[in-house]
Amino acid sequence: MKNTLFALICAFIITSCGKDKSQNPFEVAKTHIGSLTDSTQVKQLDSIFSNDSIVRYISGDEFIGSVNTIEIFEKGGKKLLDLSPREALDSTSVISGINIIDSRYNTNKNISNLSTYKDISEAYKISKVDNLINVIVVSVNEINASFTIDKKELPASMRFDMDMTIDPIQIPGKAKIKYFMVHW
Repeated sequence: MKNTLFALICAFIITSCGKDKSQNPFEVAKTHIGSLTDSTQVKQLDSIFSNDSIVRYISGDEFIGSVNTIEIFEKGGKKLLDLSPREALDSTSVISGINIIDSRYNTNKNISNLSTYKDISEAYKISKVDNLINVIVVSVNEINASFTIDKKELPASMRFDMDMTIDPIQIPGKAKIKYFMVHW
């Protein structure tokens, strides 16, 4: 009995250690995007994106309360992400919003910025649709994401009435995503 138990424990340890624990650098989930997590601080970006280029803009007027966007580029120049820290000019601030630019970033249900509204609605439950001036914003709470769709993708009867409540079933399936954002 002891030998069997010992053998099972050893087998468990060996198989656990043998698993590849590396994370997909382009995976989008509720609490992380690649190596970025909902608790990542601005000062950690240099180590997370050590093989990439980071562009930080410093606002000319720190008193206006604007949040400075941090852009992430591959070494070859391809833009990957736009990051928004919760507090401007604070290296200990966490990242609160991410605009996903590169189409290699996708969810475990294969949703990326190249997806259509139909892809999103079939993969996730739509939490809310906001009707803005030139776009609608489709929110998916399951992954803390929002997808912006240009109103040009909507039928003409829905483009100009900002007071109109848009039901998710009214959005055409072929509508393309303009922006894919994750908010923490």
